Amino acid sequence: MVEAARAGGAVALEHYRRGFSVTLKADRSPVTEADREAERAIVDVLRQRYPDHGSLGEEHGEEGPRERRFIVDPIDGTRNFIRRIPTWGVLIGLEEGGQVTAGVVYQPVTGVLHTAWRGQGAWRDGERIRVSPVETLDRALVVHSSINFLRKSRYWDGFLRLADRSQVQRGFGDFSAYLWVAEGQGEIALSTTVKAWDVAALKVLVEEAGGRLTVKAPAPTMIRADRRVRIPIRPDVDSLNLAVAVGIALSRLSTLTIASDLA
Repeated sequence: MVEAARAGGAVALEHYRRGFSVTLKADRSPVTEADREAERAIVDVLRQRYPDHGSLGEEHGEEGPRERRFIVDPIDGTRNFIRRIPTWGVLIGLEEGGQVTAGVVYQPVTGVLHTAWRGQGAWRDGERIRVSPVETLDRALVVHSSINFLRKSRYWDGFLRLADRSQVQRGFGDFSAYLWVAEGQGEIALSTTVKAWDVAALKVLVEEAGGRLTVKAPAPTMIRADRRVRIPIRPDVDSLNLAVAVGIALSRLSTLTIASDLA
């Protein structure tokens, strides 16, 4: 997985340095030729190493078996990529039997590499990472996605209540928000309209660092054919009453405490 992430990252970084064209998908989100070429490079490496595994990618869709497959986001943070903001990364998660068992996040501009395997901890460049010890909301840092996305969501008022009760808020979404939680730099991360490739690698990273990453969704398995997120949720998280496909990562804070604000 690391080899594949580095291969895709090299392709994307070349485009990042020399230029690229941008088009819009049906959902009005941007995509570049770098996204497509990087994903193909990633999948090619994975197929050579694991010919019996399938893949699910943001750009090229679903290929091969579903029981064991890699979930790929070739460039998470495409809007940053387009604006030459260096915070973007390659995300690869391994799904086995409906559960994510391994994840890799590689940032080509800086060379920073995060890895996690279920039961073996979460790591940044070979150093173990852990979530923050903060356990009270009044000391928590909340990392959130774009304000306009939040404002259009069904839980804008709840987000404002959460902002009022937490110590500080920072707006920088995509994978970096979840890494802040995994590394203990923030206690809560919120993102809207997440899909499988946005959170697969990050779920195992956050959880192996001692936190929780939950996506509000109506069914008990990770992925389905239409490629929307379906991650198991805890009964207490269900009271969050978030819109479908909204991700929330927590460090050691009580889920019920957060629910009381976002509900």
